[in-house]
Amino acid sequence: MSDDFHVFDTTLRDGAQREGINLTVADKLTIARHLDDFGVGFIEGGWPGANPRDTEFFARARAEIDFRHAQLVAFGATRKAGVRVEDDPQVAALLESQAPVVTLVAKSHVRHVELALRTTPEENLAMVRDTVAYLRDHGRRVFLDCEHFFDGYVRDPDYAKQVVRTASEAGADVVVLCDTNGGMLPAQVTAVVRTVLADTGARLGIHAQDDTGCAVANTLAAVDAGATHVQCTANGYGERVGNANLFPVVAALELKYDRRVLPAGKLAETTRISHAIAEVVNLTPSTHQPYVGVSAFAHKAGLHASAIKIDPDLYQHIDPAQVGNTMRMLVSDMAGRASIELKGKELGIDLGGDRALVGRVVERVKERELAGYTYEAADASFELLLRAELQRAAAGEPRRYFRVESWRAIVEDRPDGTHANEATVKLWAKGERIVTTAEGNGPVNALDRALRIGLERIYPQLAKIELVDYKVRILEGRQGTGSITRVLVSTTDGHGEWSTVGVAENVIAASWQALDDAYAYGLLRAGVEPRE
Repeated sequence: MSDDFHVFDTTLRDGAQREGINLTVADKLTIARHLDDFGVGFIEGGWPGANPRDTEFFARARAEIDFRHAQLVAFGATRKAGVRVEDDPQVAALLESQAPVVTLVAKSHVRHVELALRTTPEENLAMVRDTVAYLRDHGRRVFLDCEHFFDGYVRDPDYAKQVVRTASEAGADVVVLCDTNGGMLPAQVTAVVRTVLADTGARLGIHAQDDTGCAVANTLAAVDAGATHVQCTANGYGERVGNANLFPVVAALELKYDRRVLPAGKLAETTRISHAIAEVVNLTPSTHQPYVGVSAFAHKAGLHASAIKIDPDLYQHIDPAQVGNTMRMLVSDMAGRASIELKGKELGIDLGGDRALVGRVVERVKERELAGYTYEAADASFELLLRAELQRAAAGEPRRYFRVESWRAIVEDRPDGTHANEATVKLWAKGERIVTTAEGNGPVNALDRALRIGLERIYPQLAKIELVDYKVRILEGRQGTGSITRVLVSTTDGHGEWSTVGVAENVIAASWQALDDAYAYGLLRAGVEPRE
C-alpha cells in the first residue's frame, strides 16, 4: 500500500488494556496474523522491556510471522528526564526488539510535564528531540504519540504545538495527536488538527478514545482536517470504554471516502476478521456493531421489508457483502407479507407468490409472538413453522420425524441434600413405539438424554448434534410462579449452529418444545425425510 495514508492498529497494546482482556503471547501472535491478513499497515505489538510477555512477543513474531502487509511497531517512551538517551535501558529495549518502526509516547500537556514527569517544559522538549533523533540514527522509523494533546492544546496551545514541531524537526515521520481522555467532539478535533497542521507543517495522525462515544467520528473528523495516519483497535477494544474501532473507520475510508487503505479484496474480510479476533480475546462479538454485527443489516419492520423486496438499497447504506456480512430478515409480530417472503427466500424456500399461504404464516407468527414466542432469535423454529404451513397447503397435516406420545420429568429431593433427576419419553419414529428413560444433572438434561437415546438408534445422524447454549427468560408482565417462560436453545452439528424456541407455563415444558425443534431441524439439515 502507498505510504500516503496509514492504518495503524494498536489492539495488541492499547486494546489489550480493556478490562477483561488478558492476552497470552500465543494470543498476540494469532491476532497479529489476523491483522496482517486484513491488510493494516502497522501493528503495534506492545512495549518491549516493560514486561517479559511483550519482549517475548517481539522475539517470536520475528521468527514465526512472515508479515505480508504490516510492519511491526514497538511502543515505548522518550528518555527519562536527566538521563542520556544512550544510557536509558527502556530506549535500548526498543532497539533490541528489532522492530522496524517505533512509536514513542511523549507529554504535550504542560501540566502533565510538570506534575507527572516532574521536569521542565524545556527538558521535555529535549527528551523528545534526543530520543527521536537517536532512534532515527539507528535506522528506525519513528512515530510520536502526543499524549493528552487536545487537553494540553486547550490549556497551552503554543507549547502543545512546540512539541509537535520538535518531534517533526528531529525526524519523526508522523506526530499523532492523542485524545487520551476521550473527551473531544468532532468539531473540536477538526478545528485543532487543521490549525496544528497549518502552524507546524508536520505530518499528523489521530488517536481517539471513545469516552464521548465519538472515537470513530473524531478519527474521521481528523482525516477531514488533514490527518493521514489513523490509530485504531479491533472492535474498539481499549481502556475504559475503548478506542476508535478499526472496522468502521476502515470501512468508512474505503466506502464513504473512496480512499484505498487496504489491499484489494481485503475489505470483504472485515466481518470474518472482527469475529476471529473476538474469539481470540474470548469476548462475544457485539451483535449491533456497525458493518460487522449480525444485526448490522437485519430488518424487522414490515415497512422496511416491503421496500427491500423492491430494492435492498432503499434501507441499507451499503451492500453487506462489501464487508463480508449478509442481510437478514427478522420475523416477528411486526412482520408483513414482504418480511415472510424475503425470509423464505433467505432460507431457500420459494413461497411461489402464494398470498393466502403467506397470509397464514403472517397470522401464525403474530399469534405465536403474542403468546411469547420470538422468531427473530430462533430461525430454525421459524423455518420449521414455515415448512409445516407449506405442507398443510399441499397435503394436509405435515409429516414429522417423530411423534411424541408423552414425556415425564421427575426431580427427587433426597435426605442427604442431593437430587435425582429422571425423565421418561414415549414416542413414535418410523412406525416404531419407543420408550426410554434417562438420568441427568437436571430435569431438562434428563429429558434431552432420554430423547436422544430414543432417537439415535432410528436416526444415527443425531449423534453429531450437540446443544451449545440454553437461555431461560421469564416474560415481562407475568407474575409469580405461574409466569410464562421462554427458552432458547442453540444447537450445532459441527458445521453450523441453529436456534430454537419454546414457550410454556413452566421451564421444563418450554425446554421440551425447544429441544423437539432442535432435533427436528438437525435431521432436516442432515437431509433426512420425515415419515410420521
